[in-house]
Amino acid sequence: MTSPSSSTGSGRSGRRRMRARQRDEAHRVATPLELFFDLCFVVAVAQAGMQLVHAVGEGHAGNGVLNYAIVFFAIWWAWMNFTWFASAYDTDDIPYRVVTLIQITGVLILAAGVPRAFTSHDFVVVWLGYVVMRTALIAQWLRVAASTRGAERGTALRYAVGVALCQIGWIGLLVFPEGARYWVFLVMALAELAVPLIAERSLATSWHARHIAERYGLFTIIVLGESILAASTAVRSALDVSAELASLAPIAGGGLLLVFAAWWIYFAVPAHDRLTSSRQAFLWGYGHYVIYASAAAIGAGLEVAVETAVHESHVSMTAAAAAVTTPAALFLLTVWLLHARHFKRGVLQQMTLPVSALVILACTFAGEWAVLAAGMVAAATVAVGETLAARSRPVPAAG
Repeated sequence: MTSPSSSTGSGRSGRRRMRARQRDEAHRVATPLELFFDLCFVVAVAQAGMQLVHAVGEGHAGNGVLNYAIVFFAIWWAWMNFTWFASAYDTDDIPYRVVTLIQITGVLILAAGVPRAFTSHDFVVVWLGYVVMRTALIAQWLRVAASTRGAERGTALRYAVGVALCQIGWIGLLVFPEGARYWVFLVMALAELAVPLIAERSLATSWHARHIAERYGLFTIIVLGESILAASTAVRSALDVSAELASLAPIAGGGLLLVFAAWWIYFAVPAHDRLTSSRQAFLWGYGHYVIYASAAAIGAGLEVAVETAVHESHVSMTAAAAAVTTPAALFLLTVWLLHARHFKRGVLQQMTLPVSALVILACTFAGEWAVLAAGMVAAATVAVGETLAARSRPVPAAG
């Protein structure tokens, strides 16, 4: 683990000045603390997915998806705040570690409040979790401000003020009537997204492109892993109450193919090569909300498909299939939009992922074979993509 080259102080036991890390720092990798932070977020992601399963399985897909989008935004944005701050200012000293552990505590509080927020729009516990996380984040930015001068200090102070104002704004979820809370969420989500744009208008923070790409990749793996866990748990539970293995096998097989293909497609191109400016980084970073939400929703959809196969849900087979194919298609399309298309050559390569997304959506109407068909399409997409990429590579000169 590389220590910050621009920090001062004597070892981890002391308190360092929180100076920016270098953008070109060699061998920059995710720290054990960052990995631990990500792992704790799995709890919140699992809670959101579980509530989505219940909503869709009970026939309330529209309301369930809307609530899922709101709750997942809260989870994703908290992760985003920490990740980009750590990329620029991770000093790995005792104060930094303690404050990060406080943020993790806030994550766990948030996770505990997800069910109530989802089912009854009671955001009190989620808001309290955010208070803990955001207070810690504000303390980090104020520490940066105390350690820097000029434009960098201004950026840190704008972040601290922006985060504090947004946290006050989220009180609207507690005091406004239930019917108005969707609008409160929309306004506050836009305000949150605007904070980094405003804070960094004079000076951008020194995030590390390879480090950011690695952090996003690791969280993608965690979310996809959560989908596999959710699906396997659903299959096990279904087998406990039913011996219909023949009806579960196509779902399990298709689900694995979908998740394996999602992993392959996401990591097929080096994302950090696109992160050459703050504008590109913002678009890429914000777009991952859809990638993460859809990846986690695949697992929820597989659970719904399993429950439907053993007659434990209240939705049709087509609706259950759509719970899998829709997020899978959205995942492929978003990965293509964010970075895959920038590395494609020719019409065939460019159209592979968009066409595959449409074909996966069409698989919705394949009845009990829908998930397996979607998985086979995803696997074929990987095969076609790799074949076209191999053909486009220049042939080494002989001799």
